[in-house]
Amino acid sequence: MLLTGIGELTTNVAHDGDACGTIRDAAVLVEDGHVAWVGAAADAPIDRETAAARRDVGDSPRPGRAHAVSRGVEVVDVAGRAVLPGFVDSHTHLVFGGDRADEFAARMTGTPYAAGGIRRTVAATRAASDDELRARLAGFVVELNGQGTTTFEVKTGYGLTVADEERSARLAAEVTDEVTFLGAHVVPAEFEDRRDDYVELVCGAMLDACSPHARWIDVFCERGAFTPDESRRVLEAGIARGLLPRVHGNQLGPGEGVRLAVAVGAASVDHCTHLSDEDVAALAASGTVATLLPGVEFSTRQPYPDARLLLDAGATVALASDCNPGSSFTSSMPLMIALAVREMGMTVDEAVWAATAGGATALRRTDVGAIAPGMRADLLVLDAPSRTHLAYRPGVPLVSRVMKDGAWL
Repeated sequence: MLLTGIGELTTNVAHDGDACGTIRDAAVLVEDGHVAWVGAAADAPIDRETAAARRDVGDSPRPGRAHAVSRGVEVVDVAGRAVLPGFVDSHTHLVFGGDRADEFAARMTGTPYAAGGIRRTVAATRAASDDELRARLAGFVVELNGQGTTTFEVKTGYGLTVADEERSARLAAEVTDEVTFLGAHVVPAEFEDRRDDYVELVCGAMLDACSPHARWIDVFCERGAFTPDESRRVLEAGIARGLLPRVHGNQLGPGEGVRLAVAVGAASVDHCTHLSDEDVAALAASGTVATLLPGVEFSTRQPYPDARLLLDAGATVALASDCNPGSSFTSSMPLMIALAVREMGMTVDEAVWAATAGGATALRRTDVGAIAPGMRADLLVLDAPSRTHLAYRPGVPLVSRVMKDGAWL
């Protein structure tokens, strides 16, 4: 398939100081689910017979219409629209039961956010059947894809028993390769007075049950959740089982989450709302990505992270939705881009890169997040002439078509 008539192509292959690697009047050739060629539309590698067949078709009355042409090449003219890599959402919690809309309403009238609300979702998740959880998860995947997300991570963390965490990991693995074991989300009520026993369970039987379905290990290193020492113990147990570390850190106040993440070589530390100068310097000097989750601040009325401070220091920044029922019940990466630009000091180009290549970096993926030869053909077409419209027209459903592995979803 040849996508042509691209008004603005975001490749994320940096050139001439442009991190987004912009090509105007561009085309992309897709073969066998991967990008085969990228460049100016006038230089597209198709033979004269194919080009003549395309010209003979004329302008399509419906932009984006596909034209079958000779030699097995399908030409799709996007009529001046912008094309971007598919969004990479590196932080979601999509396996859960129940609803916490009442908490949101209470926060909007002044009740502060606290981590303890997670236990409500734990109770609802434990009560849900496999089929109920699977159906809800499938709905979220459709929702994500429809908004341009083609790669996403899913965490456990709302079961907090061996059986329920294993079930969450197994169901998540049905829809993504990026599964994170988060048994250390909060201490469940039945272990409230036996914290050490719960940490032992997470590091032992629960990890044993979940690790076959997971790629990552995560921990909520925060007041009201797990201490730095407990968090390190959990992460090291996961690393010993072959899982890669991630950390929830510095969300509710200053803490040791960032420094712990850097110390254990975590791929990312997520939230980063409250950072010291030392935290920023540590991130800038490390390979740990600062994943920012502005949907949380929108939903909880906490201060937004200072993305500008991180970027100016040289840290790598990703954006993710943190889609979950308590603190950020949205799966919209376009909304994350708009919030990052409006509230966090990011330029549009920085926010788009963070939502694509940044998310891929946070997941240590080298096959997604960019449009370049050899990459997976995961991309989206905006019903707009440029990526700027993602922030310029917030809340408008601009994603008109989404491709995953070379096929339209």
